[in-house]
Amino acid sequence: MQPLIEQIDTTRLPKHIAIIMDGNGRWAEEKGQERLYGHFHGVESVRNIVEGCAELGIGYLTLYAFSTENWDRPQQEVDGLMALLVDTIRKEVPILNKNNIKLHVIGNMDMLPRFAFQELNEALEMTSQNTGLNLVMALSYSSRWELVNAVKNIGLDVKAGIIDPATINEHTLQQYLTTSNFPDPELMIRTSGEYRISNFLLYQLAYAELYFTT
Repeated sequence: MQPLIEQIDTTRLPKHIAIIMDGNGRWAEEKGQERLYGHFHGVESVRNIVEGCAELGIGYLTLYAFSTENWDRPQQEVDGLMALLVDTIRKEVPILNKNNIKLHVIGNMDMLPRFAFQELNEALEMTSQNTGLNLVMALSYSSRWELVNAVKNIGLDVKAGIIDPATINEHTLQQYLTTSNFPDPELMIRTSGEYRISNFLLYQLAYAELYFTT
């Protein structure tokens, strides 16, 4: 039988896929486990998704890993998620390099603990020369925060005389978003059965196909 990957018409694949990774905590609770148990098991799914996209030749994959609203979760869960993030990055960087995957991060990095911030910066540097899949991690990310921040910076440049207000258009705004170096997603996938976008890439998903799994 012909391998599955050979049955796929790669010319019809999206260039950019965005995924809201949701439901790990609830999955763990349904099994009588702590929420962090679900997050630990979710790492394996993420690895499979990333390696699969790299193998298929997807150009960009954005994963909604941690929203600004997640900071309001119980402190034990937040601390566990940050520790998991750092541990995962340490283990995955060699695999990213092996698969020629370049890591990017979008979000309010100033809110991250110092140890997580340093680990991320090291990972960004270590994968910076890779030319395959662009893996974009949305960490401490909020689309409303992103849009407000973009408007503030446009206002500052208008005040400084760098931008003429009469020339501002949608392309101007795009240049001030954290995703300015990436094409807009063509496909957004959300796991767990929730049918909402949850403050994720609100501007960038304007023309994306939305797919919700149960």
